[in-house]
Amino acid sequence: MRGWLRTRPAWWTLLALGLLPLVWLVLRTWTDQLGANPAETLIRATGDWTLRGLCLTLTVTPLRVQLGWPELLRFRRLLGLLTFGYASLHLMGYAWFDMGLDWADIVHDIPKRPFVLVGALALLLMTLMALTSWNAAIRRLGARRWQNLHRSIYVVAVLAILHFWWMRAGKNNFNEVWVYGLILAALLGWRVWRRMHRP
Repeated sequence: MRGWLRTRPAWWTLLALGLLPLVWLVLRTWTDQLGANPAETLIRATGDWTLRGLCLTLTVTPLRVQLGWPELLRFRRLLGLLTFGYASLHLMGYAWFDMGLDWADIVHDIPKRPFVLVGALALLLMTLMALTSWNAAIRRLGARRWQNLHRSIYVVAVLAILHFWWMRAGKNNFNEVWVYGLILAALLGWRVWRRMHRP
């Protein structure tokens, strides 16, 4: 298993699996199977896959440490970029279906609605991480500054949950918010525990 994780097919397999939800959404759109409110379905689905991607990305380090499998580290960048892709589609769904791609209205709308504002801040941080996810960026920024920048994923996780919570507050439906919140809290809590107990 560990040997296979070092191979190119393992990387391509993860990429294919990461794109399956997008393919499924495209097929459902093409065959008109998105339900009574297709726009809401697409926006919600891409938001859900962004949260799942964040959870998976943040799971890589605990798994690598606990299993002693450094090979897992090579998948973290790909998972992060896939997550950024779904977050970008989530924003585009809002911009297109909710705002009609009227960018002036979008700029005015962002500060007026808290859940949109925190979502936009989270995507901004994800964009900075995506743009600096390449080896050349590490050399240009320096390892320490690059690492500090990419620790923004912890802030992104908090903002994403806050975004989800505010969005669900109108319907007073927090069940899924609690699920994702507990998962991300456990993943962030593990990091705090490890730092406190590091020799």
